[in-house]
Amino acid sequence: MMELALPAEFRPNEFPAASREQWRELVDAVLSKTGASFDSLVTKTYDGIELQPLYTLDDALEPYALAPVKQGWDIRQRHAVADPVAVMNDLEGGVTSLWLAVPASSLERLLDGVYLDLAPIVLDGSVEAARAMLRIYDQAPLLASDVRGNLALTPSGEALDVIKQARAQFPGLRTVVVDALPFHDAGGSDSEELGASLALAVSYLRALTVAGLSDAEAFAQLEFRYAATADQFMTIAKLRAARRLWARVAEVSGVEAVQVQHAVTSSAMMTRRDPWVNMLRTTVACLSAGLGGADSVTVQPFDAAIGLPDEFARRVARNTQNLLLEESHLGEVIDPAAGSWYVEKLTDALAVEAWAWFQEIERAGGIDSAGELVASRIAATWAARSARLADRSDPITGVSEFPNLAEKPVVRDPAPDVTSGLPRVRYAQAFEELRDLADAQPERPQVFLATLGPVAAHTARATFAANLFNAGGFATPNAGPTRTAEDVARKFRESGAKVAVLCGSDSSYADQAVATVEALRQAGAERVLLAGKKTDADVDGFVFTGCPALEILNSTYAFLGVER
Repeated sequence: MMELALPAEFRPNEFPAASREQWRELVDAVLSKTGASFDSLVTKTYDGIELQPLYTLDDALEPYALAPVKQGWDIRQRHAVADPVAVMNDLEGGVTSLWLAVPASSLERLLDGVYLDLAPIVLDGSVEAARAMLRIYDQAPLLASDVRGNLALTPSGEALDVIKQARAQFPGLRTVVVDALPFHDAGGSDSEELGASLALAVSYLRALTVAGLSDAEAFAQLEFRYAATADQFMTIAKLRAARRLWARVAEVSGVEAVQVQHAVTSSAMMTRRDPWVNMLRTTVACLSAGLGGADSVTVQPFDAAIGLPDEFARRVARNTQNLLLEESHLGEVIDPAAGSWYVEKLTDALAVEAWAWFQEIERAGGIDSAGELVASRIAATWAARSARLADRSDPITGVSEFPNLAEKPVVRDPAPDVTSGLPRVRYAQAFEELRDLADAQPERPQVFLATLGPVAAHTARATFAANLFNAGGFATPNAGPTRTAEDVARKFRESGAKVAVLCGSDSSYADQAVATVEALRQAGAERVLLAGKKTDADVDGFVFTGCPALEILNSTYAFLGVER
């Protein structure tokens, strides 16, 4: 066979290794031309963890993922109403376990025809439902050792009797879910979700052991539920850090236990406006949960934030998982992120932050006594997150960025409320409230874009301004290509608007802004803004990248006298 040899200049091992210092010198040279600094490339998470623009072998850590040896993950879908047709459609469409939040009285009818040895059942915490489920298992034609799933009980009061009964009858059935979703859904950070869930799990362990279970038996009852978001690497690191943290608790307790994880695509990240984009968010979240090592994954349908999902939305949700498992083969590699310098560092940093938060809760008397501490800390994180959402530093595609005012509304039947001791928030809610406000008016409020010069001169800033005001539900008619201030004023007068935003280039501002603002005011403009940061013209404010977008939108509504 002919041997193919590369020229020396193309042989990778012939190149000298580049150092971090050399890379830094090149970066600094580029940044110096823009007036930026290296620090502008370093971002911080809501946990205060610094994310570097480059990770190298110097950042390498020993992988510590504790990923269980398994093939793929369990496709678990949630049902909030007792619809046997929807259940069978899910199971026939690839779903491998069911998460049921339905009344106890409907369980027998709902599960008629379901092979319980093939489809584990996870409940939603009702003692009555748990007792009914035990009766169903007892009467079903399957071995007690084949029963899997989780009753999802809180280990207190009469629930402890049900837990003991379940453990005696069905040794493979878990009975407790450590649900971290309320901490995430209240706006908490990833380490706050991890640390609080760890504190909750420890409180459950204490209750179970006080009730007479051994440490090993208590650990075997628990399953953890975490949120998976469209932040791919953070979700992977969170699930890996969670296993590390739980392994530490088990080690201290003298028990060998691997954490069982159920990942659910985030409710907080879901939008009601342009809900189709949720398909993309949940796809990334599902991929991240799978790569992070989740044992089971629930992909919420794209319309879940609106109401009860329809069959099309449910089908898309389950096929998202089918595609990732069957066509992309994501389940064939165990812990694929192991060894990644970035992911390992992020996993370690999250674990450290979460452990410190867990210890703070424990010092306050445990999760049952630290409710105010937990609520206040998560509220502070939500306030910080809200500020970044408000100025669009954290953009929401289809809502705060690239909104479509012409989209047809998606209508669904209302879904049952999900409550916990913490508030439930969605990242898009403030902008969506403004969209609702605009839609409720007899005529859509508008902001006129006073475009200066030819299209090429004003397109960039006009597009920016339209994007911003559309996010609040405002229509944005524009003057189109113009030559004089009188052209702009005439188009403004024809629009019937009261508010105008000057949109042009720096040179057109220098030549025309003063005259155009005067012409606009003479044409009836009661408020004139400028897309940019400076002008000699007498304007009432500025809109620019990083401006307080939500504040500007709210103040524009207030100026127009539109009340909620």
